[in-house]
Amino acid sequence: MNKKKLKMIFAVGTRPNFMKVAPLIIEVSKYPNKFTWLLVHTGQHYSEDMSKILFDDLSLPKPDIYLGVGSGSHAEQTGKTMIEFEKICFETKSFAYEKPDLIVVFGDVNSTLACALVGAKLHIPVAHVEAGLRSFDRAMPEEINRIVTDHASDYLFTTCEDANENLIKEGIAEDKIYFVGNTMIDSLLNHINRAEDSLILDKLKLRNNGQVKRYGIVTLHRPSNVDEPETLKSIMGALEIIAMEIPLVFPVHPRTIWRIKDFEPAGVIITPPLGYLDFLSLMSNAAIVLTDSGGIQEETTFLGVECLTLRDNTERPITVRKGTNTLVGNDPKRIIGTTFDMLKTGNPKMESLKYWDGKASKRIIEVLRQ
Repeated sequence: MNKKKLKMIFAVGTRPNFMKVAPLIIEVSKYPNKFTWLLVHTGQHYSEDMSKILFDDLSLPKPDIYLGVGSGSHAEQTGKTMIEFEKICFETKSFAYEKPDLIVVFGDVNSTLACALVGAKLHIPVAHVEAGLRSFDRAMPEEINRIVTDHASDYLFTTCEDANENLIKEGIAEDKIYFVGNTMIDSLLNHINRAEDSLILDKLKLRNNGQVKRYGIVTLHRPSNVDEPETLKSIMGALEIIAMEIPLVFPVHPRTIWRIKDFEPAGVIITPPLGYLDFLSLMSNAAIVLTDSGGIQEETTFLGVECLTLRDNTERPITVRKGTNTLVGNDPKRIIGTTFDMLKTGNPKMESLKYWDGKASKRIIEVLRQ
């Protein structure tokens, strides 16, 4: 007797979500008799050109459904996503108008929270990929999203043992928690060889006679760094001083671009957002990365690239304890001093991290198969 296929919705909304879902789709596609699935793009982050580049770079299929939520306040994005996503759960023709058996969400963005809440309220099981991460800073909107999503989820897939401990301390049953590893590292390993063919180093004149120059990368998007003009101005001043020592490449996030117009740092190479393969090529060849991104802390740790995180805390402390990551906040003197120290001496050699081995997606699908 044939068993009924498990009907799943993968719900994504932002650039990091694409990187986390891509290896899962590769893995789940190996079991067409076991699973049927839809890829739903909420549109929390959306640029037609950049989305196409990212999906092509990651070998992702075109989303089955695009909700078109767009930008707005946290309440607007969360509310719009819930309204539109609930309709999908009731009206999906691909599932013969049946509700899905499982909703899979990723990370900590507003789309993640919204889709998890819809699932919980409709009594549809929810799986959270990258569960249990905590910065313990509830001033961060992402921290609220993480906590609520985890408590609304039925399957909690974690990237590290710290995350398991956080969930258990919050009273989540251990039989819901699965330590599987990091799907962003799966994507990185799946595409690192293709990234070597990127021409971005030549385009930005970072290669000389076949040799890669020493350079750094900057990414900024957190409200604590870019929304307060004086803070942003002081960070830009620090970057200008660092750029006197080594070139800095700054792919500017959409929410940051108009904010830096009045104090664009001299000597810093400003670019539009880059595709996944171009950015992976840049990151893997960089001497240092200055960022406030969560995922980049993980990727640089895996690659062994020095990383300065322009925040006072991180939901990924394992990258500080065992990796190449150093927290420096947004004080310009500390940013400049730590950067120059790292460029001279570097960090101690990183430790290998359990299950950051390119097989996290296989472990997740194996749990769902059972």
